[in-house]
Amino acid sequence: MANDTEDIDGNNILAQSLKSQGVEFVFGIVGIPVIELSVAMQQAGLKYVGMRNEQAAIYAAQAIGYLTRTPGVCLVVSGPGLLNVVAGMANSQINCWPVLVIGGSCAEDHEGIGGFQECNQVELSRPYCKYSARPPNANLIPVHVEKAIRYVTYGRPGAAYLDFPANLLSARVSIDMVQYKPVICSPPTVFPDIRDIQSAADLIKNANRPLIIVGKGAAYNRAEDAVNNFVAQTGLPFLATPMGKGVVADEHPLCAASARTFVLQNADVIVLLGARLNWILHFGKSPRFNPQVKFIQVDIKPEELHNSQQASVAIQADIHTAVDALTLQLNKQKWRCSKNEWLTQIQDKCSVNKKYTESMMMDTSVPLNYFTVFRQIQDNIPKDCIICSEGANTMDIGRTILLNNLPRHRLDAGTFGTMGVGLGFSIAAALWCQQYEPQKRVLCVEGDSAFGFSGMEVETMVRYKLPIVIVVVNNNGIYGGVDEELWTAIQDSDSLSNTTPPNCLSVNIHYEKIMEMFGRKGYFCTTVDQVSSAIKNAFKDTNGPSFINIMINPSADRKPQNFAWLTESKL
Repeated sequence: MANDTEDIDGNNILAQSLKSQGVEFVFGIVGIPVIELSVAMQQAGLKYVGMRNEQAAIYAAQAIGYLTRTPGVCLVVSGPGLLNVVAGMANSQINCWPVLVIGGSCAEDHEGIGGFQECNQVELSRPYCKYSARPPNANLIPVHVEKAIRYVTYGRPGAAYLDFPANLLSARVSIDMVQYKPVICSPPTVFPDIRDIQSAADLIKNANRPLIIVGKGAAYNRAEDAVNNFVAQTGLPFLATPMGKGVVADEHPLCAASARTFVLQNADVIVLLGARLNWILHFGKSPRFNPQVKFIQVDIKPEELHNSQQASVAIQADIHTAVDALTLQLNKQKWRCSKNEWLTQIQDKCSVNKKYTESMMMDTSVPLNYFTVFRQIQDNIPKDCIICSEGANTMDIGRTILLNNLPRHRLDAGTFGTMGVGLGFSIAAALWCQQYEPQKRVLCVEGDSAFGFSGMEVETMVRYKLPIVIVVVNNNGIYGGVDEELWTAIQDSDSLSNTTPPNCLSVNIHYEKIMEMFGRKGYFCTTVDQVSSAIKNAFKDTNGPSFINIMINPSADRKPQNFAWLTESKL
């Protein structure tokens, strides 16, 4: 008798496995051997977004993972395609965002003899992943997909890589032989040890100058309700790390962001909620921190506890369970922060620093400075928009003025300090808005150097009709550039490689004209009135991306800092 059992190829097994595990979005660039796979993905109901650069694709995939807690998939071709996403895999792993990279690879019978784009992709990916593997046959593809997604979502999230040789994708097997796996359960909730909660409560009660630091981990953990209740019940002042912004509103009266240096130097007990004592927090060391400060550290990953500084209380737990337990413990003891002198000092310091910043904002002379530009942006954007930002001073100064009052509404260079992420992150954020909150908008604020990393992703935004507002804060350089007079003198030189400053970019470039290639209009701004008008008009346009190019003083800088950046490495 003839065998009537239906068969299926590796492309469709993989696509269906991803769909059954809850994956929604795939970002990538197609080519040999994954063209048929991309079609199978769409047929399975996955949303495929074609990008212009593999790095931008993986940045988008990891951002959608952060926003949804379901890993985005990045689809790439073999060899150079995979190598182009290694930086993004590292960024995802260090940022602790879930992403799965699917890489096509050289057919197995061509390995070792110079096959097309032959590359040892599994081993090359392993240092930047929680899991890196090649399924041994088509039957086992679902097993490895389930394992990869489980690895990147359980515990501290990260990246995974699965390798698919051309012959594995085209292989046909009986459907009855395929080992399909059920959808993974939600990651288990880790509850704190009650003894640690009691110790933490005692430490907070006895503190003279307590402080909360809210990190990106609290945002990813969806702990905003618990953290807001903790702040409300205890009256403790707080700081947020860059992507911890919005877990508690920046405009909350207990936000100490405008007195950051003061509170870090003077706090005697600090509660770390999903925040790491890495370079962003100056390793928790003097002189940026009080040398006698005591840390209460809450983190999902036990290996992170006590890093950089020995914690007085180290709590391995989900942020929301630990914070709920700590709030309950302090409420039982009817404790609320009554350190009026400490709170008054913070308020006074915030007031002084805000006055300085406001004086910078009031300077409308041309060329503009960063503070004036960001004030105009802040005054004219929807208060609930998602802000993506990158660039040196653009990102650093922008985060102090562009406020976030909702969690997971700020995406920037992150823990790895990666430039080039902005447009990919913005595409992911806009797709998230389309799917879950259609009235919400995305603002992408770039330095001119940062925009250059992935500028052609503007075409991706146009193709998918994503109404992202791109703002380039243009100072003609990296950190800072030169003015037109000096630029002319440089260009007249006989040896440009010797006379052009390494941080210098071409001056007064009309980046906004990229929109004309797509039949759209960009904005070129040099005055506050032009900036204000352009922002208002851009947010009215919902048919695709808008582009605003704002010229500022090439020598514009942030306000003077008490300490150099990365203080610890400069002592």
